[in-house]
Amino acid sequence: MVSKLNSSEIIHFLLILIAILIPARLLGELCRRYKLPAITGEIFAGILIGPTLLGYYFPDLFHGLFLASPKAYGAFDGIANIGIILLMFIAGFEVDLKQIRDNGKQALAISLTGILFPFAIGFACVWLLYQSHFADAGANRFVTSLFFGTALSITALSVITKILIDVDILKTRIGNIVLTAAMVDDFLGWILFSIIIKMISSDAEEASFWSVLQVILFAAFMLTGGRWIIHRLLAFAGKNGNIGKVFTVAVCLCFVGAVLTEYLGVRGIFGAFLVGVAVSDSEYFTAKHKDILHQFTINVLAPLFFASVGLRLNFIANFNLEIVLLILVVACLAKLAGAMIGGAMSGMSKNESIAVAFGMNARGSQEIVLGLIALQAKIINEPVFEGLVVMTVVTMIISGPIMKYYFLKEQKKNITTTTATLGTAA
Repeated sequence: MVSKLNSSEIIHFLLILIAILIPARLLGELCRRYKLPAITGEIFAGILIGPTLLGYYFPDLFHGLFLASPKAYGAFDGIANIGIILLMFIAGFEVDLKQIRDNGKQALAISLTGILFPFAIGFACVWLLYQSHFADAGANRFVTSLFFGTALSITALSVITKILIDVDILKTRIGNIVLTAAMVDDFLGWILFSIIIKMISSDAEEASFWSVLQVILFAAFMLTGGRWIIHRLLAFAGKNGNIGKVFTVAVCLCFVGAVLTEYLGVRGIFGAFLVGVAVSDSEYFTAKHKDILHQFTINVLAPLFFASVGLRLNFIANFNLEIVLLILVVACLAKLAGAMIGGAMSGMSKNESIAVAFGMNARGSQEIVLGLIALQAKIINEPVFEGLVVMTVVTMIISGPIMKYYFLKEQKKNITTTTATLGTAA
């Protein structure tokens, strides 16, 4: 007989949802008011009502609310996981394959150097410091080093999009290049991380070849034949202009993609992301569909997941300043150096290269998701995960203002140069 929640457990489940969603949304909106990504407030809400603060000062209340009914909390955890699957699905909407092709050399140079430098430096740092800082996480040196190289190289596409909108440079040449480079970063980063997860879940002999092959073949299929199949299914669903059918088919395809990648030994979020890329290409999944799903996911489901991040950890008991500073410095210096070199190689001026570099330095939900998966897979431990969270929040806060400063500085320089040229000609 299927086990189900009794009346008391349903009440408990609903109380957990209320206790998490209200502070997450309030603090998320407060951050938005001050031009900060809402994810910052949502994570802090989890810290506020988690073991760090509520659990420390009011342990009985914390235990009674979150730990007294495991089935109720398990139901909440299921809802939070659906939230992150849908969040990665809508993140796939932002990947414009045509734009990646059209922007050519500049975006590719920035993206590749912006990935290679952080990957190489992150890998080397963890490899050299493994015994002193990372050995107790549970994974071997090679896998942990691979994870860090990947985690530090990914740029948060959704956060960058919001930053570009906030500083009003989304539709400029610089904004377009940054967005395109971030798309490439996102896509390659998820493939790399999925390979790492597959390596952990496979036998050592199989991991070296089959893990890579399975992930690449699935990604290649989703971007070719899979896109055509999804387009035809959405066309069939929307034949009579029925918005509800198209919406339902798209969400079900998202879950199917998640199931397939989980079955292959790769996390479901990667499958959801790839399906999102494929769905966004179809004319039958319109801007209205995307907005409905985006609003519900961003304002209801995603806050539950990111608040649960803070809810799982004790940020005081496990906080390690040395590890936090190490991750923050390595992540920022490596990403900034790589993106600036790519900008310079592609013919950008110094100010443009710095603006692009700080845009590419913005991290976000992807790093939190990857870090949490790595924590659950015992690739990293709690102090290291907390270091990744701090790095994510700091880079989200600083990227926008610095990027805008150098963008305006370049504009001012161009105006001055033009004025001087016209004056000389006169």
